[in-house]
Formats: sequence, C-alpha cells, structure tokens
Amino acid sequence: MMKAMIKHVASATGLSPKRAENALGIVLNASERQGSVFVAQLYKKLPGAKALSAKAGKATGAATGELARLIEQTPGGRMAVATGMIRNLQKAGLGHNEISGIFPAVSSYCEEAFGLKGFGHLGDLLGTRGADAATDTAVA
Repeated sequence: MMKAMIKHVASATGLSPKRAENALGIVLNASERQGSVFVAQLYKKLPGAKALSAKAGKATGAATGELARLIEQTPGGRMAVATGMIRNLQKAGLGHNEISGIFPAVSSYCEEAFGLKGFGHLGDLLGTRGADAATDTAVA
C-alpha cells in the first residue's frame, strides 16, 4: 500500500516516484513531530508510513528526543518545524508548485484508501488542534 501512495503522490505532483517518496517522508516526519492525529491514524492503517517518516527524519537531522518533540509543539516550535519542512523539501529539489501539490495528493489518497479526512493543506497537517481520533478526522 505504501508503494501505491507514493505512486499517487508522484502522479499528482509530477515528481518521480523516488522524489515523491523522499518528499512524503519529510512531510510525514514533520507532521508526526507536531503530534498530528491524522498521521497517527495513518500509521495505524498504512504499513511502512512510520518507517518512511523515521528514515526522512534521520536523513534531515530531525529532533528525536521527548523534550525536543514537546518543544516542537509550542507555537515557536511549530513555526520552526514548518519552516524546516519547507527548507528540506526545497533541498530535495521541489519547487513551490510541487510542494503545494503534496498535501492535496496525500489527502485525496488517504480519504479514498482509508477514509481519513482533514489533510488538505499545511494547516491541516501541522495544526491539528481539535482533532477527533474517534472519527479519524483532523480539524485544523
């Protein structure tokens, strides 16, 4: 299923499958570091997603400690994670159009494949306050 998601993101964004996989890992890692309920639900439903996130986090030097993760969920930490995610996507060779296409591509795939909703743009990814884990819906 992970390959199908990567293929979908590649097709929707115009990225090669390898670049789409790298970008998806960066996005998943940033959202995980923010405590995203959406990504927590995705990890339960999609084998390999958490491993892809960890791989991207290691490659980009993302924080892994418990205290660092808590700091990343403060307002200043959220901004640092979002800025770092965009910077890492740009370092991976993505332009603005490709970056902006990742979120709706992930959203459409997750809604169709798993019934998960609420991942249409950056605010949904990183600002999941008020998320409802019981309905698998993340609300920004």
